[in-house]
Amino acid sequence: MAKCKNSSKKLSYISVPSQIINSISSSSLQSLLDSSSTSKKSARNTFKFYRNPRLFFFTLFLLSLLAFFKFGSNLDIPFSPYPCAITTLPQFKDSYLHSKSNLGVVSNVGYSAHDAKEDEVLNGGGDDSSVSLSESLFANVQLQAQGPSGFESGEEVEKGEFWKQPNGLGYKPCLGFSRDYRRGSEGVLRDRRKYLMVVVSGGMNQQRNQIVDAVVIARILGAALVVPILQVNVIWGDESEFADIFDMEHFKSVLADDVRVVSALPSTHLMTRPVEGSPPLHVTPSWIRSRYLKRLNREGVLLLRGLDSRLSKDLPSDLQKLRCKVAFSALRFAKPVQEIGNKIAERMQSKGPYLALHLRMERDVWVRTGCLPGLSPEYDEIVNNERKQRPELLTGRSNMTYHERKLAGLCPLNAMEVARLIKALGAPKGSRIYWAGGQPLGGKEALNPLINEFPHFYNKEDLALPGELESFAKKASLMAAIDFIVSEKSDIFMPSHGGNMGHAIQGQRAYAGHKKYITPNKRQMLPYFMNSSLPEAEFKRIIQELHQDSLGQPELRTSKAGRDVTKYPVHECMCNDSHSHS
Repeated sequence: MAKCKNSSKKLSYISVPSQIINSISSSSLQSLLDSSSTSKKSARNTFKFYRNPRLFFFTLFLLSLLAFFKFGSNLDIPFSPYPCAITTLPQFKDSYLHSKSNLGVVSNVGYSAHDAKEDEVLNGGGDDSSVSLSESLFANVQLQAQGPSGFESGEEVEKGEFWKQPNGLGYKPCLGFSRDYRRGSEGVLRDRRKYLMVVVSGGMNQQRNQIVDAVVIARILGAALVVPILQVNVIWGDESEFADIFDMEHFKSVLADDVRVVSALPSTHLMTRPVEGSPPLHVTPSWIRSRYLKRLNREGVLLLRGLDSRLSKDLPSDLQKLRCKVAFSALRFAKPVQEIGNKIAERMQSKGPYLALHLRMERDVWVRTGCLPGLSPEYDEIVNNERKQRPELLTGRSNMTYHERKLAGLCPLNAMEVARLIKALGAPKGSRIYWAGGQPLGGKEALNPLINEFPHFYNKEDLALPGELESFAKKASLMAAIDFIVSEKSDIFMPSHGGNMGHAIQGQRAYAGHKKYITPNKRQMLPYFMNSSLPEAEFKRIIQELHQDSLGQPELRTSKAGRDVTKYPVHECMCNDSHSHS
């Protein structure tokens, strides 16, 4: 109840939902207005009334009966989900309820300055005479209840076995460097003679991997690292620089005890002719020192290109920890990218848990993998013709047919296969799904099997407000970074095909406590997809059995050769009570 005081009278006002006011007849309203004038007379009769118990109970019965007939036939009144929301009438716009000091009350119903601005635009510039604040608040509450992009209010996501997280076995981040490493840091950070420059290429996730290796190589050589140069992507034409994608100052700060990172070469080295190189695959620290250290000490600058998968996956323990430190802590996205990614993730989270899918269904993916999208003969012909015209795009195993590749698990899953897989794994039909990736070959038609099975299916464009993505739209690396953030924050993540993004998110989710990550067991499951005579219940049982150990549980990196510690951080970068590191 809000009170308005003046020198002569005390008036009281109470907020009543408009639906209730509309349901009361004009005579009832008049009786409410007249009640104050008769209050004194009724007070005189009150004593007589209470002296007659029969009359009292009979009157009470009549009032109850009247209330039942009045409101019992209108039980579906759409009461606001925020019963304490304050509403006001236009004539009181200058009153206490509209003072700035009460903005905190408004914010309690989810109303922000951004919402007010939107209301002003929708209401034709905020004309007080056309729409009252109460109507704006009511409209905003309805939008809040509806949720992003048509989320139905009242529909709850089924929280069953599908959303259950794997047992992380108590593993937590564990980056205790050895005494020798810490002692060596003093000389590395003091050095002002040696500088490493690197040019990284590919998409955003491929660039991340190369930046991680660049930091480790700088440490191996005892050199300062110049902020990596991002090569212009020839496919997407993205000219983003390091500071456009990543938080440069955070990058420098986190690595301050490991490697000195500088924004540019000092003036003393600007005229230096750098030593150039491109290491072969999987080189060791000793190879790097023997190949480059002597010349680097002489010339002062080393320029490396093409670092993708050049550094060995099997490094000394301290260097493995450094790789984790770069990948999981130092490489934070730039503030504008992180903010929009967080906003879109929050919109997905607003209605409960969500699944993120990384769909690899773009035209170039089908061409490079030697696979077919399976949409129609016309689309298959488009892919085959482009592959014939540009055979260099095929990534490998050119002697295999499409069917051989498919059965070997080398092809991306299409939308129908993804839908069948997650349905068999127990995803409820009402599951919220965020899909990351580029425009699929075939457009929306290619996604229809997923949309038909799981109608709550969104990407960043669906969830962003008008204009929110405008500054990122023509920069593929920034759009990929937004997908990365929303996917990493999901309750469950699944890629339709392997790749740099899937591997990076697998490591991030493991390092964050082994959040659920589904790895499709394509090679073993696809024969069952092709068996049309298999009953659905049996198909579901088989698929769940095939994936019972592929849900993001902790796996030792060393259990298989050639595994990357940024994908499998146990046990070099994570430890539990039974396997601890100092």
